[in-house]
Amino acid sequence: MAGPLGLRALLLLLLLLWAGPAWRCEACPPRCDCLPQLKAVSCQRRRLTAVPEGVPTETRVLDLSRNRLRWVEPGDLAPYPRLEELDLSENAISVLEPNAFASLPGLRVLRLRANQLKLVPVGAFARLGNLTTLDLSENKIVILLDFTFQDLQSLRHLEVGDNDLVYISHKAFTGLLGLEELTIERCNLTSISGQSLSYLRGLVTLRLRHLAVASLEDQNFRKLSNLRGLEIDSWPYLEYISPLSFQGLNLSWLSITNTNISSVPSASFRNLAHLTSLNLSYNPIAALEPWAFRDLVRLKELHLVGTGLATVEPHALAGLRQLRLLNVSGNALATLEEGAFHSVNSLEGLRVDGNPLSCDCRLLWILQRRKTLDFDGRAPVCAGPAEVQGQVLSAFSDSALFDYFTCQKPKIRNRKLQQVTAREGQPVSFACRAEGDPAPAIVWISPQRRRLTAHSGGRVTVLPGGTLEIRYAQVTDSGTYICIASNAGGNDTYFATLTVRGLPPDSAVYANRSLYAGELNDTSLNSTRVFLKFTLDLTTILVSTAMGCITFLGVVLFCFLLLFVWSRGRGQRKNFTVEYSFRKAEGPVASGTQGGTRKFNMKMI
Repeated sequence: MAGPLGLRALLLLLLLLWAGPAWRCEACPPRCDCLPQLKAVSCQRRRLTAVPEGVPTETRVLDLSRNRLRWVEPGDLAPYPRLEELDLSENAISVLEPNAFASLPGLRVLRLRANQLKLVPVGAFARLGNLTTLDLSENKIVILLDFTFQDLQSLRHLEVGDNDLVYISHKAFTGLLGLEELTIERCNLTSISGQSLSYLRGLVTLRLRHLAVASLEDQNFRKLSNLRGLEIDSWPYLEYISPLSFQGLNLSWLSITNTNISSVPSASFRNLAHLTSLNLSYNPIAALEPWAFRDLVRLKELHLVGTGLATVEPHALAGLRQLRLLNVSGNALATLEEGAFHSVNSLEGLRVDGNPLSCDCRLLWILQRRKTLDFDGRAPVCAGPAEVQGQVLSAFSDSALFDYFTCQKPKIRNRKLQQVTAREGQPVSFACRAEGDPAPAIVWISPQRRRLTAHSGGRVTVLPGGTLEIRYAQVTDSGTYICIASNAGGNDTYFATLTVRGLPPDSAVYANRSLYAGELNDTSLNSTRVFLKFTLDLTTILVSTAMGCITFLGVVLFCFLLLFVWSRGRGQRKNFTVEYSFRKAEGPVASGTQGGTRKFNMKMI
């Protein structure tokens, strides 16, 4: 039996030697670990100051991270022409020589993260036409020079974040025709150059994080027609987004988070008809106005987490026909009414947890769909009224819905008819106080059928308590005003009448007040034009004409006298002689007079 067993062992050994890579016979560097099946060598955290000797020439993956290498010269990696992945992260490399990696034409992944690089010279990545991933993050690079990446035609992923970047040259990204993903973060950039980004025609994902940019200007991304995802995060100085910032883009998702924008930049979304996901979390957006997302007709996900959102006005989500997920958790919402949506039937997921919800009839639509809506494991909790405080919305039974989730219809307290007569220019006010649960909203309708609310400014406005105030009454303000108090339970109405009498047309006070009221009426309810009327009879016209003619003739005569006196006393004079030949007079009277020539001397100034 020993013979056959020895023969089998010998055959097995020969088979292993034949099947295994030839480089298994080569020695592994004493301070490194080798993985023959992956043709990988790991020399991580070995306190190396140079590339170790003895690395097999067939190595495909070489990890030299977390060592003490200070530079990379062209000849250091020449013995390993088949390298596909090289990790030099977390060393002390401060200098990259031109053609430093030129001997590695098959290199696909190069990591230089967390070194001491201040400048990447042109040509440092020469002959790396197959490189697909490059990580230069967490260095001290101050500027990206023109043509830095010109040889990297196959590059797909580039990391240049967490550097000391203050400027990116206009042609720094020249040659990156295949780049699909770019991350720029934690830099000192104060602006995003559209010209620099214009060379990235194939870019699909762009992440811009932790930058000191104060505004997004027109057409920052105009040449990125293939861009599908854009992330703008942690720009604390960003307050303004131009309406044309995203012009030319065809985004699928957009994230603008942790900035200082205080309202939804609706005008900027006008060109994003294909957007399906929008994240505006952690911005100081306290209210959603009607039709805030009117142009995002394909939007399916909307995130507004931690914005301090307190008000979602009716029709705020109008136009979002395909909305599937709404996340408004961690805000200050007391309610979320069904009237804010274009259609709640398309909604599948809803996050309203972390809000001080008042459980009344305004949330009844959520209760009715609580078994089909996905709360992502965080069902909303009632903050009031006291009898249901702390209860989870999904825990209510069907029979209890109409016992607790009710509303009290508004009722205007003082319904005594107010009939006010005022002189033009005087202040006028009408009171309208209402009770109800929830607290009703007060709206006034003017005689011209204009809707007046607490947001209306100018000469006519509604005070927080519901009182209508007209600071300077005008004749055109006359008429009947309607107060409407409304909440989810219904509404109540009230009428008030105003009559404004104009002052006499010849009154100086009338003219002054009318003019002053006209100046204050730029943004008011009514616009008043002041016309001054004059009564002129025939006598007045004749007298005025005569006086005007006499005055004109006197002025002309005075001017001629003044010119004559001045010409006599000053200036150079030129003499002209004019000869006049006259015919001989006929008849006895002129018999003694002969015809001839007379001369006249004239002086011209």
